[in-house]
Amino acid sequence: MHSYTTLISAAELASLQQKAAATLVVLDCRAALSDPLAGQRQFDEGHVEGAQHADLERHLASVSADGSGGRHPLPDAAGLAEQCGRWGITDDTQVVTYDAQGGAFAARAWWLLRWLGHARVAVLDGGLAHWSGPLTSTNSSPSAQTFNVRPSLTQQVTADEVVQLSNSAPPGQAAPTPLLDARSTERFEARQEPIDPIAGHIPGARCLPHTGNLDETGKFLSPAALAVRFEGLATADTVCYCGSGVTAAHNVLAIRHAGLTEPRLYPGSWSDWIRDPGRPIEPKPGPKHRPKSGDAS
Repeated sequence: MHSYTTLISAAELASLQQKAAATLVVLDCRAALSDPLAGQRQFDEGHVEGAQHADLERHLASVSADGSGGRHPLPDAAGLAEQCGRWGITDDTQVVTYDAQGGAFAARAWWLLRWLGHARVAVLDGGLAHWSGPLTSTNSSPSAQTFNVRPSLTQQVTADEVVQLSNSAPPGQAAPTPLLDARSTERFEARQEPIDPIAGHIPGARCLPHTGNLDETGKFLSPAALAVRFEGLATADTVCYCGSGVTAAHNVLAIRHAGLTEPRLYPGSWSDWIRDPGRPIEPKPGPKHRPKSGDAS
């Protein structure tokens, strides 16, 4: 059976449901940063038949006692592997993740499964808006399986490594090794900050909002168009970050879908960077604004 490792269309998912349901697990990753219960509520109201709810706060991130690691630290690998088993995922399972935010949260689940060494995972292109199949409010309970953690298929960097990368940038210029910020231009330029207490960006970074990976219908651009967008920026040393390491995975996914070299992820991202007052920021801190529903990490 064909393996989907970046994106999958709604038609392809529907076909898998008919032909290979026994080896398919669908994860509903809908979420809202301003309402931690929104994802569960939306899932209960209606989801793709057979889907399991993958909660951003409970499953796709951990809670740090001292605040280290940013707003959405990576979950414990062993704990996530156990949860994958409870979702019915085995080494041979084709996993499909989806949301209603253009893949902003589904890409986080995609990256995490690759982090655990699982290659057969893809994001539903266009998300729930492009799904024409039935929705159900009935929850399914898959039989628990054994999910084995294997060598990671992706890479991450620490804050100290990002400090070194940032320090290599000439004043006011981009770092020689690409440092890509997936947040909006308004947040990057400190004209707006709806979530974190300090506005701005890591010196040497370039702003490539994750929304730029999508067309007007909410689907990903073609691989050729994405290759043009990330031309010269996708290397094994490139670092992607955002507010808390969630939407940065969207840029990682876009780069992989374009057939380019997979970059590294800074999981803590901006929310971790600003915890240390000794780390530089550009430009000067701006005002903090109240978060809006659906604001991306």
